[in-house]
Amino acid sequence: MSPSETAHTFQVDLRGLVDLLSHHLYSSPRVYLRELLQNAVDAITARQAVTPGAPGSITVRTGDTLTVTDTGIGLTEADVHRFLATIGRSSKRTADGALDGAGLDAARGEFIGQFGIGLLACFVVADEITVLSRTATDPSAPAVEWIGHSDGRYTIRTLPASAVPEPGTTVRLTPRADNAEWTSPEQVVSLARHYGGLLRHEVTVVGPRGEAHRVNEAPPWEQSHRSPLARREALTAYCRNLFDFTPLDTIELDLPAAGLRGVAYVLPTAVSPAQRAGHRVHLKGMLLTDQAPELLPEWAFFVRCVVDTTSLRPTASREALYEDGTLSAVRDALGDRIRDWLTGLAASNPSLLHRFIDTHHLAVKALARYDDELLRIVLPWLPFETTDGNVTLEEFARTHPTLLVTRSVEEFRQVAPIASAAGLGVVNGGYTYDRDLVHRLPEIRPGTAVTDLDPATVTAHLDAVDPTAELRAAAFLGVARETIGVHDCDVVLRDFQPVTAPALLLDNRDARHERTRSGLAADSDGLWADILGSLRQETPRAQLVLNHLNPLVRQAITITERGLAVTTAEALYGQALLLSRRPLRASESALLNRAFIGLLTHAMHHPGTATPDSEPRKDI
Repeated sequence: MSPSETAHTFQVDLRGLVDLLSHHLYSSPRVYLRELLQNAVDAITARQAVTPGAPGSITVRTGDTLTVTDTGIGLTEADVHRFLATIGRSSKRTADGALDGAGLDAARGEFIGQFGIGLLACFVVADEITVLSRTATDPSAPAVEWIGHSDGRYTIRTLPASAVPEPGTTVRLTPRADNAEWTSPEQVVSLARHYGGLLRHEVTVVGPRGEAHRVNEAPPWEQSHRSPLARREALTAYCRNLFDFTPLDTIELDLPAAGLRGVAYVLPTAVSPAQRAGHRVHLKGMLLTDQAPELLPEWAFFVRCVVDTTSLRPTASREALYEDGTLSAVRDALGDRIRDWLTGLAASNPSLLHRFIDTHHLAVKALARYDDELLRIVLPWLPFETTDGNVTLEEFARTHPTLLVTRSVEEFRQVAPIASAAGLGVVNGGYTYDRDLVHRLPEIRPGTAVTDLDPATVTAHLDAVDPTAELRAAAFLGVARETIGVHDCDVVLRDFQPVTAPALLLDNRDARHERTRSGLAADSDGLWADILGSLRQETPRAQLVLNHLNPLVRQAITITERGLAVTTAEALYGQALLLSRRPLRASESALLNRAFIGLLTHAMHHPGTATPDSEPRKDI
């Protein structure tokens, strides 16, 4: 150090640090009890590493003050000076990162806490903290009392060993009035059960009147059961108590290499893929978070998990999982376990597979797209919307050797009635994953042909009208083709069922995109118009197919007046647009309004017009 340099020490504003913890690091003041339980568990772990078989219990007492007493390794006077007087220092490590205390290296991986600031969290709910401790490593050592205040003051004094009859530590809080809700007896029992329900050491909460509540027990996956059925019932009951639903099935999770055990519960009702479940993760028995969607792959949104692990790392707040290679490997392994359960259902429990697919078919479709083995097993079982109703592909392919797949829901809805009457097998490929999956059907069902639906395919299956009838309709068809042609649409006359459908608009997404591009290019100037022009594609024109069997069309083709023929053609085109159920462009909405106004105007000026199928109207 040069003569002009002066060494300084950072000054810590404890109140500011507590505010930082309470408003930015921790999600809620309630974590104070988790930190106290965590420190107690680590102290017991340290003592049992030195003295195997040493007692291990934690007692929480509520009332005017709150105390947490453990039978852990305790603190010496030197420990208190070294750890409780230094903000942020952990009693689990020395300055060079080694663990403190002889024989504690074996326990290093068993400690829950890793950040040494847990006691500070208590200042979120209290202005004064008292730590009374007696070490288990030296029977002759005195007891030590440390009293800390939220403004940074603290005092330390030694007491006779008789002041603390047994080794261990007691932390006493004097709650602040503004946070008294977090230290009420009912709240403390709830928080202790919430955070410490799976801790290995006995945790008891004693109320003001001496009533005791044991808040933790071994989870059902670690208990012995009379039979597999009894085990399943215990796991199901645990789900009802924890998550408040009865699962469709339970999937036990056991990854010894990752020190992870638990259960995945299959949700009994469908959920959105975007609504990823919050999984409950315990770290060495202590609850880390009940909102951990990153524990499972995104496609596994149909299960909710509760697990206990020893290998996953927490974030600094210990309220979420740290994203690293271990978490990624665990996520993949758990995904494999859930997939194995699903593929096993086909052989072991087809009835449950049916119920699962009825509820969660979207999740299965998402997974089957990337998993060839699962695709082979479940694709024949999956329901699809078809011209024969909601049926499985296996059932649909028996009656339709060639499957036609639409690219959109709108396309399916506009052709389904006509295609069904014509005997065509059409599958709605407009839903998420459906089109990709249908195209893979030939991989597992050789001999089945799958192709995208083309408008020409539907037209080819419609009956041609009698030449004489088409000749009589030639004048109207000529006007209609001229009128509708400006919309890049041809007009043809066919016979098809159902009779109630006056017109069918056969179009596809590529053709609509091309028309949109052409319109934008026509309205643009300069470079942008050149760019849009370079994207031009040759796509088939849309077709307006008029149903010669429909009474409305039969009447329309007899119209000889050009103005009325133009209006009628636009009205038929507009009706077909509405039946296609796709959003209308501004020009199409204007066409509909113009057509209806034209028909209304004609009716008002020609009130006595006769129709081919009725008697002439007689004005009164």
